[in-house]
Amino acid sequence: MSATPPVLALPSVSSGLTERLQQGLADVDAMLRREVDHDDPFIAEANVHLAEAGGKRFRPLLTLLASEVGEGINDDVVAAATGVELTHLASLYHDDVMDEADMRRGAPSANAKYDNSTAILVGDLLFGTASAIIADLGPVAVKIQAETFVRLCSGQIRDDRPCPPGTDPVDYYLGVLADKTGVLIATAARYGAMFSGCSQEVVETLREYGERLGMAFQLADDLIDIASEREETGKTPGTDLREGKATLPVLLARASTDPADARLKELLGSDLRDDALLAEALHLLRAHPAMEQARERTYAVARQAQDALRPLPEGEAKEALLALATGVVDRVG
Repeated sequence: MSATPPVLALPSVSSGLTERLQQGLADVDAMLRREVDHDDPFIAEANVHLAEAGGKRFRPLLTLLASEVGEGINDDVVAAATGVELTHLASLYHDDVMDEADMRRGAPSANAKYDNSTAILVGDLLFGTASAIIADLGPVAVKIQAETFVRLCSGQIRDDRPCPPGTDPVDYYLGVLADKTGVLIATAARYGAMFSGCSQEVVETLREYGERLGMAFQLADDLIDIASEREETGKTPGTDLREGKATLPVLLARASTDPADARLKELLGSDLRDDALLAEALHLLRAHPAMEQARERTYAVARQAQDALRPLPEGEAKEALLALATGVVDRVG
């Protein structure tokens, strides 16, 4: 990694902090590559396939940035950031299998490049590697890793299940996001505070911030999947629709009682693997008030993340974290 990803290219970050973050990222990348190397060349290559496909390194960057609230980046912070990123990468191998994806970040998905069994086993291997790294950080870190993993998996399970009868679909979806995405980002921030000498109160503040930030991050991804063109993001728009995922804009559109929305609601209830139907659904959804409603909800969650930081003393790290919450929802990819 040669540069801070765009999501953290923030005006409030000084050159000194930028340099520390970039050096920390380089240290995380070096540790990650050491830890996933293997005597078997095939396993070694498969381990790094998705890591080399790109990505923002958002979670380890958050660990590094959160540590700046305390005494700053050190070896334990780097190790924790590496463990978090490996946990995230492992989940992507499993996601590719569950989603039957063909591409990930512009490269062949793990299951497409290898096969489902290999992708699942490599994901398991990376989870094990992450756990081994976290184990060296002590029993409290191990407990947090285990609890994070349980919530991450339960969120994924509930994401694959229909909303239970009598439950508000939006509330259900936001609960899924808190587990599926929010918890690991919360742990990323929590570890940064823990291993840089912060008090328990500050650690909890950053954990709460991280969970809300993670939800805002995923809600922004939902909007990007619908609103952005491929040229802006490098991703195929409408992927969630094609896979039948009911993200927040879809849930809000489905709740409409306007007769003019009949065609859109029909499309949202149909098989959108057909390119023509998908294009029509995207066209109608992009112009629908549900998009603005979802965008407002996304900004509201980002503001909740910022509100969580109020107890922290003023300083450059706090300003960067505040700006990060805005940057997460303003990005286009």
